[in-house]
Amino acid sequence: MKKSIFKNPWLPYLLVAPQMIVVLVFFFWPAFDSLRLSVFKTSPFGDIQIFVGLENFTQLLLSPEYYRSVYHSFIFSLGVTFSCLAVSLFLAVLANQKIRGLTFYRSAILWTFGVAPPVAGIIWLFIFHPSYGILSYLLAKITTYEFNWLLKGWVAILLIIFAATWAHLGYNVAFFLAGLQTIPQAVMEAARVDGASGLRLFRWITFPLLSPVTFFLFIMNMVFSFFETFGLIHAVTRGGPGDTTTIMVYKAYVDGFVHLRMGLSAAQSVILMALVITLTVLQFRFTERKVFY
Repeated sequence: MKKSIFKNPWLPYLLVAPQMIVVLVFFFWPAFDSLRLSVFKTSPFGDIQIFVGLENFTQLLLSPEYYRSVYHSFIFSLGVTFSCLAVSLFLAVLANQKIRGLTFYRSAILWTFGVAPPVAGIIWLFIFHPSYGILSYLLAKITTYEFNWLLKGWVAILLIIFAATWAHLGYNVAFFLAGLQTIPQAVMEAARVDGASGLRLFRWITFPLLSPVTFFLFIMNMVFSFFETFGLIHAVTRGGPGDTTTIMVYKAYVDGFVHLRMGLSAAQSVILMALVITLTVLQFRFTERKVFY
């Protein structure tokens, strides 16, 4: 590998400086401030802070309401991660075929990546609204069951899972498509000569060779579902009905900006961050063994 040599030794540091500043200002600074606020009780205007140690964490760990938000978070995250991976892999395989109008089909699949999660939520709100939504109307006609997510919690959480999956579909398809196009044709031809075809070819050749991409997307989808879906939930269900769609990140917002309990909200942010880091480390520790590089 050719080694790059810069005439000015400070130039590499100058090139990475903007990215480092963004990371420090928008990630490390808020993270450390949340950690600091989590051990304080703060007045609604933020002018008075009283050190309370681990009281905020104790209050959370004794709250059934908080455990419900953790439960809803895992249901939501599992639903979004697995459905998004499965559907996007299926669409990427279709988009990798040599068919007429391929550019149009790929564009139609990938454009959802440009839709912000709150906008995706509003689109699905209109499609699935119990009063005027076309999808809820058709489902009610077919099944004679009223899919009213304003009243039924399980329908509401399915709605936000569908909306989050749809919003993140283009991102996953782009990576899967790139992964499919890097698989050497010689390997595929050799497998066909040995008698593999159809599902067997996909199961034993294509899918294992896509495992690095699948592992990367698994991590990114999990992080997306835990952290980046606040806007979607706020735009559609606002955590309801009841608290059936209140996931951890949304509860942290409600406690901090609606109930003005900043210390409690900061403690939830710290727990959420620790939880996602732990899950990511566990996946690298156990799941990465099954990845073929």
